[in-house]
Amino acid sequence: MNERPPAGWKVERPASWKVDGSLVAVTVIWGATFVLVKQALADVSTLLFLTLRFSIAAVALAVIFRKEFRAPNASASLRRGVLAGIFLFAGYVLQTAGLKFTSASKAGFITGLYVPLVPLIGGLAYRKLPQISELMGVAIAVAGTILLTVQKDILNIAGGDLLVAGCAAAFACHIVILGRFAPTSNLGVLTVAQIATGALLGAATFWWVEPVQLHWSVNVWVALAVTSLLATALAFLIQTWAQRWSSPTRTALIFSLEPVFAWLTSYLVAGEVLSHRGMAGAALILAGILIVELKPFRTTSQP
Repeated sequence: MNERPPAGWKVERPASWKVDGSLVAVTVIWGATFVLVKQALADVSTLLFLTLRFSIAAVALAVIFRKEFRAPNASASLRRGVLAGIFLFAGYVLQTAGLKFTSASKAGFITGLYVPLVPLIGGLAYRKLPQISELMGVAIAVAGTILLTVQKDILNIAGGDLLVAGCAAAFACHIVILGRFAPTSNLGVLTVAQIATGALLGAATFWWVEPVQLHWSVNVWVALAVTSLLATALAFLIQTWAQRWSSPTRTALIFSLEPVFAWLTSYLVAGEVLSHRGMAGAALILAGILIVELKPFRTTSQP
């Protein structure tokens, strides 16, 4: 399906440093929110927090891009945004729920598994066999995850760690979907649709899936302000824009810095320290990520 952006769009390619720099900024924001969300979850239930987060962000973005819904390709962009939003919301549900039962620093590194998963899921979607480097990177990252999450034996894995691992798979699907549709979609509509889908899914589920809890503490106010306006509205607007010019694999490489920022924030704010076993696992995850993205073991392509 070959589509062209509608007339009147500015499609000049920005400088590479602007695209990459914007994605790095998003990564810093996301990494810093792990500890904020974990602290807030003591006073608010998971799905209610996500519903409030996505609702605030959706309203802010809808006001900014309200005129874009009259664009020629608005309906197609809306459908694509709903699809991306389903995986986005699923990822955040699993991640936020997992944060209740694991540390912010561990959650950051396990979430980073979506980086090596992106080329694998993209390969399945486009019927392209994964390269040797991609398979090796995934194997090493999985080994790191086992070190990071398994404390005594293979059957003793924290439930929170498994939830966060599931979120990594959902985020990988989200990145692949954006890489497919962002270049030919309306930026505003695609962004609003993603976030609004998350808000609607949260509103439809928070009141019956789990006991509703809400205590308006300072932690909740701060976490909502930062996550809704910066880590959701602004961050996904930037990501959607950047993925018009950056491939899913390159985007995932830049996002591989997120676990590092998550660990730094957790250490500075909450004093979280990984064990020697955990640090070894985290190092393997980062090594697997880099092997997938840098591809040091290239195979010679046959005609």
